[in-house]
Amino acid sequence: MLSAFANALRTPDLRRKILFTLMILAVFRLGSTIPTPNVNIVNVDSCRAQATSGDASGLYSMIQLFSGGALLQMAIFALGIMPYITASIILQLLTVVIPRLEALKKEGASGTQKITQYTRYLTLVLAVLQSTAYVTLAVNGQLFQGCSLDLVYDKSIFPIITMILTMTAGTGVIMWLGELITDRGVGNGMSVMIFTQIAAQFPASLWAIKESHEGAQGWFYFIIVLIIGLAVMAGVIFMEQAQRRIPVQYAKRMVGRRLLGGSTTYIPMKVNQAGVIPVIFASSMLYLPILYAQFQPGTTDNPNPVSTWISTYLTTGNIVYEAIFFVLIIAFAYFYVSITFDPVEVSDNMKKYGGFIPGVRAGKPTERYLAHVLSRLTAPGSLYLAIIALIPAIAFVALGTANKFPFGGTSILIIVGVGLDTVKQIQSQLQQRNYEGFLR
Repeated sequence: MLSAFANALRTPDLRRKILFTLMILAVFRLGSTIPTPNVNIVNVDSCRAQATSGDASGLYSMIQLFSGGALLQMAIFALGIMPYITASIILQLLTVVIPRLEALKKEGASGTQKITQYTRYLTLVLAVLQSTAYVTLAVNGQLFQGCSLDLVYDKSIFPIITMILTMTAGTGVIMWLGELITDRGVGNGMSVMIFTQIAAQFPASLWAIKESHEGAQGWFYFIIVLIIGLAVMAGVIFMEQAQRRIPVQYAKRMVGRRLLGGSTTYIPMKVNQAGVIPVIFASSMLYLPILYAQFQPGTTDNPNPVSTWISTYLTTGNIVYEAIFFVLIIAFAYFYVSITFDPVEVSDNMKKYGGFIPGVRAGKPTERYLAHVLSRLTAPGSLYLAIIALIPAIAFVALGTANKFPFGGTSILIIVGVGLDTVKQIQSQLQQRNYEGFLR
């Protein structure tokens, strides 16, 4: 991997793309630290320090996971990439149930461009709703539980609308930056920005583990957590590369006066066919009750029992939260694989071009065979995702560092997955420019 980056930096075109990507990410991180107008930075910092070190630290660490710390700073990029992720998930689900969207998906590039346009519009709508919700919480003093300081200078209507429009515009800028990375940089723009948001919190969180214990004990816990993280990353890399290769033979056929076909290839079916999407789905679903608890906390004399239960049990490290998270990941893995890999479509395409699986008849038998293999692969793939998502949390709870280290398997899966995808793209572009054959 390091040699790939070194070779990429020596290639002028790739070097420009990498530097352009780094510049965009620097702008993205800068926007995650610039506060929204009308925000009292001193009071926000005080309330954030109090909230992240108190009993509800697990709740706020979950909120910060996909915002890179920008949300609790009330920054102009406070909403982060979450509105776009939510909009993309909604459009993917609607593609299955709305015939018009399904037809657009099959149209190729023009249809995909139209769906992307719908995703942008939906992202802005969600950004308006979410920014209104967060600004309302900040104005009413409900963004940080147990903190009575004023988070804004002026509570009149015009400054509040300005804050909402600023956060919404920040989401639009994030979408634009992500598309710039995809078009002119390296990797998928949105994935790289998620990677940046999560990785930005790693150094401070790791050092907080060392600071939470005195002397040699702090270094001991720091090294143990680092070893656990590296071991989990190694396991994730191994599983992400694992695949089942189904051989496909193409029969010879006459095209004009030429004899074509007769080649042998394979269908690469990954063990983790769904990628990190089920984990993001599950995290987003568990994020909804947390938002409800923020909106309806109740009062000191009359607390909301539902919000109290959510704040007590639906936090990282709690056994109820981890059990629900485990089940949701497995369910979403099966669901997402079923809508992204269609055995009927694959079988029809193979039959159209004269392809067949050795020992399996074309048509319905091929469909049943592919569906059987897919279900057999999804079982270990979904269990792998769920276990990886839980092992770090269990280990950190055992070490007593769960509140100080808010990142578990979710962030590791996303970071490793995005990192592998980016490295593969760099290597493919290097091979196009400097192809090495078998003989050197």
